[in-house]
Amino acid sequence: MPDLTIHSLREFWFKWRSSRVLILFIVFVALFLDNMLLTTIVPIIPDYLYHLQNPKSPMDETYKFLAKNCSNDELVRHRSYFVRHPFQFRKILRTSCNWTVDWAMNKTEIENKQRTIILENENRWVGVMFASKAFVQLLTNPFIGPLTNRVGYSLPMFSGFVIMFVSTLTFVFSKSFGLLFLARAIQGIGSACSSVSGLGMLADRYPNDEERGKAMGTALGGLALGVLVGPPFGGFMYEYVGKASPFLVLAALGLFDGILQLSVLQPGVSGEPVEGASLKTLIKDPYILVAAGAITFGNVGIAMMEPSLPIWMMTTMRASEFQQGAAFLPASISYLIGTNLFGPMAHKMGRWLCCMIGMILISVALIGVPMATSIYGLIIPNGILGFAIGMVDSSMMPTMGYLVDLRHASVYGSVYAIADVAFCLGFAIGPAMSGFIVHAFGFRCMLYTIAFICLCYAPLMFFLRNPPAKDEKMSLIMNENHSSFSYARSKSIDNDSGY
Repeated sequence: MPDLTIHSLREFWFKWRSSRVLILFIVFVALFLDNMLLTTIVPIIPDYLYHLQNPKSPMDETYKFLAKNCSNDELVRHRSYFVRHPFQFRKILRTSCNWTVDWAMNKTEIENKQRTIILENENRWVGVMFASKAFVQLLTNPFIGPLTNRVGYSLPMFSGFVIMFVSTLTFVFSKSFGLLFLARAIQGIGSACSSVSGLGMLADRYPNDEERGKAMGTALGGLALGVLVGPPFGGFMYEYVGKASPFLVLAALGLFDGILQLSVLQPGVSGEPVEGASLKTLIKDPYILVAAGAITFGNVGIAMMEPSLPIWMMTTMRASEFQQGAAFLPASISYLIGTNLFGPMAHKMGRWLCCMIGMILISVALIGVPMATSIYGLIIPNGILGFAIGMVDSSMMPTMGYLVDLRHASVYGSVYAIADVAFCLGFAIGPAMSGFIVHAFGFRCMLYTIAFICLCYAPLMFFLRNPPAKDEKMSLIMNENHSSFSYARSKSIDNDSGY
């Protein structure tokens, strides 16, 4: 009886380990943690760098003076709110101290102008730091793709977890721009390992095109959930607990992911290298380039907004850290809906059409963002933006695998390295250039330019409507179809003969 129980448990263990759903969950968690770390710092870094560069703000002296001359509990209790909304407290303060208020208000206005100038100059450095992760990931991807063909997917996947865990702990102890930059750059190496190996693993485990689309949509839902939770989580924890707190939570979640990978994937080198189309061959394929370009231009708008939108909100809306993070919530929620909705739906309506509509909607949303005058005005354009990006990503990621199946060998490491390069290119160019563009031409002009580019790129999706197969692939498909027809015809004759 005990032997039977042990045998049953062993069978359950092997069946559980080989489950495609469990593999999908592991990839989902890996993408979730990667993108949660990616976006958690969005509302933290601008304010944190400002305080690093200006440790003794003149505003503190203002409050010391007011506290000494005014016995008003509301002033002390709402100190942080008063920094962003000084005129809201004019009536309250006048009841306890009259002449001090006028002096404080004039001083506060000057200090706010100085703060705005500092933040606008800081915009460029924040953009460079945000882009560092994508640049490093961009450089790492061409090596990870061929590597997965040689050693398999599990070892690069686990290596990505280890590297991102180190990056998360580096954020905890970073107290300078250099260390923050290093932590962000290290994350890029881990992201390259996790993204390429994770998506390649899903493409390999889900060979059916429709099932693959659903699986990719679910996995991208993990990416969307990380983007959804990251900014408000980071803003809330930074404002009310401290800078290190969100990264400690992420490190704990990362350990769970690592244990899950160790128990299920059991990282190691696979038996024999798999031969597939080279990275150079895939890059020369015009249809793969068109699909990759859609991923790049579809994400470059939100990438440019990551460093610039919080600072624009600080200067125009006096938004708090939590509000800066919450501004990305509509985009994240709608992206989560879009990826899960259009993962299976794009296969039915045509992935090229789904992507083209998404690119047009991205243009409309980017035009609407700078028209907002309050945080509530950002809800609709950011919501449309996230939904549209979800349409683009959930249609083009499976398309990359389909194009390899159709036109090359069905080996997916290199093609998803290209897909991840395309994704990173948007998040490398966007933040790196946004600070300089905003400084030179303004936030509104930057988004209008990107909207125009996306609108011009949308018609190129017609090329993906019915991409041709390579000659050797076409002959293979014709042979398979002929064999299937012959088999069906023989079965039909047998049935008619009574066998």
